[in-house]
Amino acid sequence: MDNSDPDLLPEGLEDRLPRDAATATRVMRAIHGTMHGHGYDRVMPPSIEFERSFAARMAGIQSRRMFRFVDPLSLRMMALRSDYTPQIGRLAETRLAEAPRPLRLCYAGQIVTIKPDGLNPAREKLQCGAELVGADNVAAAAEIVALAIEALQAAGASGVSVDFTLPDLVDTLAEKALPLDPSQIEAVRRELDTKDAGGLRDVGGEAYVPLLYATGEFDSAIEKLAAIDAKNANGGGALASRIKALREIAASLNGMARLTLDPSERHGFEYQTWFGFTLYAQGVRGPVGRGGTYRIAGNGAGEAATGFSLYPDALIDLLAANEPAEDRVFLPLGHDRDEAARLRSIGWRTVAALSDADSAEALGCTHVLGVGGPEKV
Repeated sequence: MDNSDPDLLPEGLEDRLPRDAATATRVMRAIHGTMHGHGYDRVMPPSIEFERSFAARMAGIQSRRMFRFVDPLSLRMMALRSDYTPQIGRLAETRLAEAPRPLRLCYAGQIVTIKPDGLNPAREKLQCGAELVGADNVAAAAEIVALAIEALQAAGASGVSVDFTLPDLVDTLAEKALPLDPSQIEAVRRELDTKDAGGLRDVGGEAYVPLLYATGEFDSAIEKLAAIDAKNANGGGALASRIKALREIAASLNGMARLTLDPSERHGFEYQTWFGFTLYAQGVRGPVGRGGTYRIAGNGAGEAATGFSLYPDALIDLLAANEPAEDRVFLPLGHDRDEAARLRSIGWRTVAALSDADSAEALGCTHVLGVGGPEKV
């Protein structure tokens, strides 16, 4: 028997009350408007699909993070969406397979995971983003990064910064430049993720230790990375094309945001290939988005794509706390309906009295509709 409080929400889930919900609506509208303006068409996939559709679409998707259950109709395992990107991949490869490339798609909605991510306790989050399918080059990457920055700024974010990374760094170097036994690769990745120089040496990755220090402000960090790559006796220049691409992407942004580099960062880049980036904003705790290049059907197969996902909940919390309350006009009983309609058409919000007991003050209105128009309370 369940004796829990019927009004208690499960851990990691929360309501958004009117003020926060209004800010969320404005933020999502601004983000979508930016993507729409750059030619990205919105799609709306279902929140539930067959588990296999999610898990098999792209490398790195972990179905164990999804809420799963058996469909009573098909008797197949289904899953609740934990990431939009595999669904965009499904649409691109099926119903939009014949659409011209590059294909520009965008999305917005809720995602749910079984466990929270890192220090963020939320298990339900807003996710919105854009995917550029059929293009995997510097121009596509530059467009996606610039669009993500512009969308955040349109939503009200300030002090946006972008941290670049190379998700396939270890795989690229392990082939020849800094050779590793296949059994060592995952351990080296893990120690790079934790920034543990001692741990790297312990697992046979001493040659990778200098990469831990090729981080920080983009211009200085990219020079350190280039120097490490150039002096590698086993195959200098293994990263040359990636370094050149990063420099071109950074130059194309022309000061839109602060740029940093951490070439060995892999957290949150489970399916990205040669390029990845993380977005931050002033006053917002943790990342507000991630993106990069990937392949829809997994590593080495399927169609190439570049995209980003924004997670604006923390930004919404910050903005909602500082946004002024909206003006609202109280409409007394017997008010002029034509005038009320005119006010709404030019942007006013109106609240109509339903009885003599209603008042502007009780209903939180800032104005009252008088003979000459809205009068301040």
